[in-house]
Amino acid sequence: MYPLIEIKTVPIEIEMKVTNAKLEYKRGTADLEISRDKGGLNIRSRPIRLNLDTFEARNSIVPTPVRAIEQSAQQGQQAAYEATAVYAQQGKMLLNAKVGDPDLIPQFAARHQTENLKDHVGLEFLPSVGPEITWNPGEMQIRYEMDKLNFDWRLNKPNFQFTPGDIEISVKQQPDVVIKYVGGPLYVPPSSDPNYEPPVTEEG
Repeated sequence: MYPLIEIKTVPIEIEMKVTNAKLEYKRGTADLEISRDKGGLNIRSRPIRLNLDTFEARNSIVPTPVRAIEQSAQQGQQAAYEATAVYAQQGKMLLNAKVGDPDLIPQFAARHQTENLKDHVGLEFLPSVGPEITWNPGEMQIRYEMDKLNFDWRLNKPNFQFTPGDIEISVKQQPDVVIKYVGGPLYVPPSSDPNYEPPVTEEG
């Protein structure tokens, strides 16, 4: 005799997919804006300035009416002072003179002639006053300015992205029990089996 039934079990088949959690870092971007300020060269020059004041020199040759009146008044005043001094000196000489002094009159004449000669020589340098000369020194200013570069950085903040973990479970094969009959056909009655052999008894 051999078994007529074959029993086979099919186990369950499970597939599990695991996705790990991850943290992603995204770098920040940077924008750069460059602007330029142009410089330049600036030169400013001022030459020497000469100032000539010839007012007094011209007045010494051809005086203005106001200056002529002023000079005449000064000359008259100076003449009055000189005449007063001469008369005072002559009076002093007369007071000190002796009666019958023969040298008194020649002294008066010599002094008078000498003073007249001094006043009437007629030699005079014109203009009697030179021009007034002043000057301002020259000046040069050089200003150079280099170009300027301006850098404007615009930084974006870094970003973090978190992906959570995941577990996925799928059943690919359900559990099962397979029962299979592996014996031959059953005949009823058994004698109808072509290969039927009657049982052997001890008597027969």
